[in-house]
Amino acid sequence: MTRECPDSADTLRATIRDTKQRLKRDLPDYRGAFERARDDILTQVERIRAERAAGEHPIPRFAADDIIAGRLSEADRQRIRQRGACAVAGVFPAERARHWNAEIGDYLERNRFMQRLANAADDPYFGELEQGKPQIYGVYWSSPQVQARQDARLCDVQVFLNRLWDAGEEFDPGHLASYADRLRRRPPGSGSLGLSPHVDGGSVERWLDDGFRYVYRHVFRGVPERFDPFAALGRTQVREIASPAVCSMFRTFQGWTALTPQRSGAGTLNLIPIANVMSYLLLRALQDDVPEDDLCGARPGRALSIDPHWHAPLLEALTPIPDLEPGDTIWWHCDVVHAVDPEHDGEYDSNVMYIGAAPWCDKNAAYLPGQWQAFVEGRTPPDFAPDDFEVDFTGRARPADLDALGRQQMGG
Repeated sequence: MTRECPDSADTLRATIRDTKQRLKRDLPDYRGAFERARDDILTQVERIRAERAAGEHPIPRFAADDIIAGRLSEADRQRIRQRGACAVAGVFPAERARHWNAEIGDYLERNRFMQRLANAADDPYFGELEQGKPQIYGVYWSSPQVQARQDARLCDVQVFLNRLWDAGEEFDPGHLASYADRLRRRPPGSGSLGLSPHVDGGSVERWLDDGFRYVYRHVFRGVPERFDPFAALGRTQVREIASPAVCSMFRTFQGWTALTPQRSGAGTLNLIPIANVMSYLLLRALQDDVPEDDLCGARPGRALSIDPHWHAPLLEALTPIPDLEPGDTIWWHCDVVHAVDPEHDGEYDSNVMYIGAAPWCDKNAAYLPGQWQAFVEGRTPPDFAPDDFEVDFTGRARPADLDALGRQQMGG
């Protein structure tokens, strides 16, 4: 399911150099292809800036009730596909989300979680990002997290998001696989706990791996205008470089579920809401001003960082998500650039559960047995740095807490 990282820096540089030479040889007009991709992306950047200046929010927002009842129009769906993101209000009742937030706080305090953090396993995934490590807790099996993942309303929203894709035979959009992820809890006044702009789900392998190159085949063939970020063909076949916190499941959308109010400048999420931004990023690395053994700073086993030196025009479109209340959710396409406020200047804790949309496919099904065993034993799931905090936690969820839907999604 994963590929090995090159065994030395020299080997990596040589591999990058050889791959770039081959990509350029196969695409003689790599400059012209980039110019067309750049023009398209910068047109979208200017449109986003104009919407913000006019007081309009570039990231669409919908009510969960409208999604579940099938009331969204094709124009609404197309706007999500263009922006690669949407906020969904009222997935959970606000009071339930607030209760979950308090329950998680009690769970962490009762089990002396903050003291255990001193012995946390090293997680290098975000190590190269300018703003350092986020306040993300390696907790996966609290009762609220397990309840939320198997909630029927959340699952209906996830299926809706999956169906925005042209799934073909890659995955079943109506059948979900549960991906256990972490918590984020950030108090007011905290600084240097954000994440600078980046993309998850692959860094150097987007250029170096045959499977990734197939996903982006239109880009590398010099017709970036044909690249459809919602075309699933090849997406479940890619092989990420193994690393703690690199997701080895395929997620159509990443997601946050708000447990507290989320406000701009208050430690919350920011997006560059351009779904096809990868056409720009991939071709930018092939241009003549980038060293032959470099991919605009991409590093194996890390998040793909958006570097102001190479990608400055994109940062003009970095936009805070719409305000969220407890129980609301925000979703962004697996290729979309995202970041977290470096400072928290708000009045509320910025607390969320990470819950994405993962459809059923062979790749995701292969991950589930290891995740199930981790759940049974209270250990860290396979993708993450092995802290195993919850093995002896009192009050953690157990298999008996799963309903039929939750057990099906966990492959149990």
